This record gives sequence, C-alpha cells and structure tokens, in this order.
Amino acid sequence: MKIRTIMALIALPATIAMASSPAEAKGCIRGAMAGGVAGHYAHHHAVMGAMAGCAAGHYYYKHKAHTAMMRH
Repeated sequence: MKIRTIMALIALPATIAMASSPAEAKGCIRGAMAGGVAGHYAHHHAVMGAMAGCAAGHYYYKHKAHTAMMRH
C-alpha cells in the first residue's frame, strides 16, 4: 500500500472523532488548512501537518470557549 493511503486510513477516524460538534469542527478545519499548507512547504508533509493543525485548532477553540465560559 502507498503511504498516502495508509495515512488517509489513519486520519479518517481521527477526523470523524474530532468533528463531533460545530465548535470543534471549526477549529479542526481552520487548523487543518493552516497545518496542511505549512506541512506542504515543510518537505511535503501536508497530511501530517493537517492532522497536527486539526489537533491544535481543536485545542485552541476548546480553550477559548472554556475561558469565555469562566468569565461569565
């Protein structure tokens, strides 16, 4: 199997699990776009960059929502 196929099979369940609510999906999509572009320019690792960006975006928006909830 090609490495891209294997990476896609690994990334699919992670993407589905992280996209369970709109706030999480918003962070994942934005982070994946930024991470994919950065990964592409970093020696053609767009898939790994997108996965890392999705996780980072998810964390950022989760932290942002938690901070806003604690202020009110």
